[in-house]
Amino acid sequence: MTHILIVEDEKRLRKDLVDFLGLCGFAASGVATAHELRQVLAEGLSPDVIVLDVGLPDGDGFELASELRKAQRCGIIMLTALGDSEDRIRGFESGADIYLVKHSTLREIEAAIRSLLRRSVNSSNSANGSGDQWALNGANWTLVAPNHRSLKLTATEFAFMSVLCSRGGSTCPRELLMETLARPRANFGNRHLDAIVSRLRRKIEERTSLPAPIRVVYGVGYTFTATTILE
Repeated sequence: MTHILIVEDEKRLRKDLVDFLGLCGFAASGVATAHELRQVLAEGLSPDVIVLDVGLPDGDGFELASELRKAQRCGIIMLTALGDSEDRIRGFESGADIYLVKHSTLREIEAAIRSLLRRSVNSSNSANGSGDQWALNGANWTLVAPNHRSLKLTATEFAFMSVLCSRGGSTCPRELLMETLARPRANFGNRHLDAIVSRLRRKIEERTSLPAPIRVVYGVGYTFTATTILE
């Protein structure tokens, strides 16, 4: 059975999440501190998803996410009161797959968990040589690689990826891409497009340690060479 571990010092919220997820068919358990988290992991617990509070009494959630990402093969959902853009970016850079604020409903948290588990299945298939599926998430502008690593996209990068992935592997003409990315009353040409693609490819490879599946079709445009899920 899929196990969800809740790391949350607020007792009522922790209990509500554990009880609700249990009713949803998951095996769920909860801990209140970073120390308890490390203890249950050291004892052999191997959760499929960890729902992690940022403001724990004995640890920083961002640092914990980085620690978990290096040592655990699980999904990480940050659940926090910190909703500023900079906090969200820091969360993704720390290793979170999904970033939710605490006014999210229990059903929203369940939906986020199920979405993350679907990605995990796709990542497992890829690791076994049966797929190379990427996921583009429109809710939080993230691109998730087959190895489960994710990167936060800028508005321009997300717009580029949305158009490219919507083509289903066929080549997207330069003219369409430039029309999509051009800002009102601003000049936007081939050099601007190529610079955006170059930065994005480098960003993908640095964050995921995988080759960026963006291929140039000379004289025509660009294509995304891997299978993609649009979420």
